[in-house]
Amino acid sequence: MPSPVDFTTVSTTGLESSPIAAALAGLRANEARYFKNKYDHDFTVEPASEAKAKAAIDWVHNILKEERDIVIQSRPLEATSFQVENIKIAYVFYESGLSINVMYTLDDAKKRAVGFKLSDGMDVPAELASRFKFAKQKSKLAGTIRGSFFVIKNEH
Repeated sequence: MPSPVDFTTVSTTGLESSPIAAALAGLRANEARYFKNKYDHDFTVEPASEAKAKAAIDWVHNILKEERDIVIQSRPLEATSFQVENIKIAYVFYESGLSINVMYTLDDAKKRAVGFKLSDGMDVPAELASRFKFAKQKSKLAGTIRGSFFVIKNEH
């Protein structure tokens, strides 16, 4: 059952096993606020064990593997997938504090990307450290977020 993410009262529900659950919850709330403000979309997540979440995780992991031969070592805790306007979107939140999103425009192959966001206080995962530089941004909900991305070149 999908759970709505509240960005006014940040909750660690579903993320408790993360050593930085509060920071990861802030990052998740930050994403929820973005989609509510930009697209009037209510951001919901499901436990990684649920069928719809598994499908989103598999799609994201397939893109990572095929595009850049990246395998994420951390355990997925929650995921979501949805469409706003002409963009198919998936998010996976990992136990380490990592968040990965795919923004995949359905009608413009040049506007497809994978984004990585690191929760405040986490180290850059070894599988990403040598491949990406991370830029910092401040968030009232999530503290300091470090992010990076790459453009998707193939059809998925």
